Amino acid sequence: MASIRSTSSIKSSIILMVMLTAALSLISAFIINGWLEIKQQKDNVKSSAIAYADIIAFNSVSSILFDDSKTETTRLQALETTDFVENIHIYRVDDFSGELEFFASYNKLGTPPVPAKFGKIKTLLKAHFSDNYLELIRPIQSEQTIIGYLYIRGSLEELNERVNNQLYLKVAVLICSLIVAFVLSLKFQAHITKPIEELVRLFKQVANEKDYTLQAPRQSLQELNVLSTSFNTMLDRIRVTLDKQREAELEIRKLNSSLEDKVNQRTTALKDSNGELMSTLEKLHQYQNQLVETEKMASLGDMVAGIAHEVNTPIGLGVTASTLLMDRLKDIHEKMDSKQLTAGQLKKFIGEGEENLNIIYRNLNRAAELISSFKQVAVDQGSEGDREFSVYQLIQEVLLSLKPKLKHHQHQIDIDCEQELIIESKPGPLNQVLINLIMNSIIHAFDEGESGKIRIVVRCYNNQLNMIYSDDGKGINDQLRKRIFDPFVTTKRGEGGSGLGMHLVYNLITQALNGHITVASEEGNGIEFEISLPVKVIQLKEPTPI
Repeated sequence: MASIRSTSSIKSSIILMVMLTAALSLISAFIINGWLEIKQQKDNVKSSAIAYADIIAFNSVSSILFDDSKTETTRLQALETTDFVENIHIYRVDDFSGELEFFASYNKLGTPPVPAKFGKIKTLLKAHFSDNYLELIRPIQSEQTIIGYLYIRGSLEELNERVNNQLYLKVAVLICSLIVAFVLSLKFQAHITKPIEELVRLFKQVANEKDYTLQAPRQSLQELNVLSTSFNTMLDRIRVTLDKQREAELEIRKLNSSLEDKVNQRTTALKDSNGELMSTLEKLHQYQNQLVETEKMASLGDMVAGIAHEVNTPIGLGVTASTLLMDRLKDIHEKMDSKQLTAGQLKKFIGEGEENLNIIYRNLNRAAELISSFKQVAVDQGSEGDREFSVYQLIQEVLLSLKPKLKHHQHQIDIDCEQELIIESKPGPLNQVLINLIMNSIIHAFDEGESGKIRIVVRCYNNQLNMIYSDDGKGINDQLRKRIFDPFVTTKRGEGGSGLGMHLVYNLITQALNGHITVASEEGNGIEFEISLPVKVIQLKEPTPI
């Protein structure tokens, strides 16, 4: 049931992100375009008002000079034919006192007069826009001398009507564009989520039925195809390991059934008995190797389960953030439809949207990093070939893959390794060595609830990689130290310890990596492993002594 909810939430997240991106882009474009259009319209109206004012002011010069207000009032009545001009005032400068006095005026039919603007001469020398009208004052000059001022008030009704019509058109285009974006996002999310659902069903079937013969189909998306290939490789290895284990068990049963007869026969012929004994030891060595391989796969299985648990957390946070953002978007739509949307609400919605998108991005990016790390570790464990890799990055990937187990403990892990150190070697065996050493410390070195310290120091000299791994745990006695790399030696027998972990470490270092390992420990004073491996150095800063 949890997988279905997660898949459904991914669909919603994709649709939400596409719709949110489209909505923000369109709204931003419409707001900018609308602002520019309104500014252009206002500039045009302002230019018209200035033109009207300058013409009327020029015509009124003679009337002011001859003190003929009646003629000027009659002339102003000709403005009835214009829809723009609502009120005109002409003020004259008194020749003796220099004070302004009312000279003539015009009020459009049906428009109430406005008070004189003697106190706003300087303010209205620049056009002033209000909700429904524009006000402007222009000087009246005669031979470079100001003899009066003209006040004009123009209607903005036509401008407001054009702006409203443009707004309705833009809203209609926005809604149509969002509908198209929604349809396209449905098709886009189906292309992504359908193969994911198929893989989830296959994973559940393998987990429930334990049928390792199943294979994940090839995917059209590159990342999912890599995941399918890695999953198929893991299934193949599990199937081969189980087949070998069944063969080994069958062979052991056969040997046990005939053991008594063979003992009776070998008492009469010592040479034949020794030969058969050597053959039996060789087969037991093969079975031991098979058990080691089983230990590897068990480790990988634990890591897969841990990574799956870790990935659920960022995806869950991303789903929560996307659901919250969807609710906010619904509220904004409702307020916009009811024409109750305010600038403050829109600004708050944009802020919350950016915050939630950041949460979604960070958590999806975190999930992608976890999957990428798991993919690299899985590929390294399945590959025995040499390749170039960063030692520091390899250690970080190992710690990331073990994070589900480490987070239940309070141990401190210190890494002393040059981040620029790049070598050519086999990353798979080295990866497995680090996993087993760290798990050995967690299981054996510290008691439950105890906080310990693990230190990994890496240096490289003359194409020789030296690594010192140590912890400050319980340590081991001399008797156990001498046998620590032998198979089936464990201090946790009967408590889940197989005794193959350190034997696997020894075989990987000495056989797969052609190196050597030594151990130093005292009971109660921790343990220290010194590892030396031949490698090819690709990049290295000046090394510092360990």
